[in-house]
Amino acid sequence: MSPDEIKSRIGSGLLSFPVTHFNDDFSLNLKSYREHVAWLSGFEAAALFAAGGTGEFFSLSPEEVGKVTRAAKEASGDVPIIAGCGYGTSLARETARHAEAAGADGLLLLPHYLMEAPQEGIYRHVKAVCESTGLGVIIYNRANSVANADTVARLADACPNLVGFKDGTGKVDLVRHVTAKLGDRLTYIGGMPTHELFAEGFNGVGVTTYSSAVFNFVPKLAQRFYKAMRAGDRATMEEILHEFFFPFAALRDREQGYPVSIIKAGVELIGRTPGPVRPPLTDLKPQEKEMLRDLIEKVAA
Repeated sequence: MSPDEIKSRIGSGLLSFPVTHFNDDFSLNLKSYREHVAWLSGFEAAALFAAGGTGEFFSLSPEEVGKVTRAAKEASGDVPIIAGCGYGTSLARETARHAEAAGADGLLLLPHYLMEAPQEGIYRHVKAVCESTGLGVIIYNRANSVANADTVARLADACPNLVGFKDGTGKVDLVRHVTAKLGDRLTYIGGMPTHELFAEGFNGVGVTTYSSAVFNFVPKLAQRFYKAMRAGDRATMEEILHEFFFPFAALRDREQGYPVSIIKAGVELIGRTPGPVRPPLTDLKPQEKEMLRDLIEKVAA
């Protein structure tokens, strides 16, 4: 897709990021991954992120990102695939090249590695990655890579293929400054862990879509919540929050790294084979999986 096409598409509905499937020895299980992506593609996702944060981008090599992206494209049908890239500028550009060669429709630029950086450094990093690819790029504001509104505006002026702004900071004032300053130049995406907990508030400041992790294993529920949010149906949102998202978040918060691990466990519990998380993450404990199973069965009923 062209940058303008992917910009329009990501703003048209709910987004999600399939977990990356591994074998027991932590090698890629692309067969199982393709089957999962093909299944998810039947639930009206506007786009899917291959090798994103919940796809354990941080544990994949640039070559593996390319393999995962190609597998997703082979399975997703008409659903666009946006590939993750990140780390330092050199590695991010290399990863972008692998993803583009694999057929990605766009790129999600995750935070650079480890170091805090000034606004000028973030600007140069994002600009260099945008200039290395013809794909539309979404900047992910999170952790040690948080561009302010002036920096985002500079990047939008300098990089025609910068098409999206994804927030993982939860700073509503910063996000509102960006949306007010940039207007419809970018598409705005919510990227907080379990963003459904924040969706209503962020919708009010112009973040009208988001990436749903639980779409991986309860896609109908995820779409029901998203459509209620877009319709301003607070009663339905509160019902789903109380029945599913609040207890889910309590289970997720039992251990660091569980925002990824709990999604992989959910995929396993619906009968798929995502395999383990790669170190340094750890899988849910057996009793925690049973708690998640009870929650999934409750909402399914």
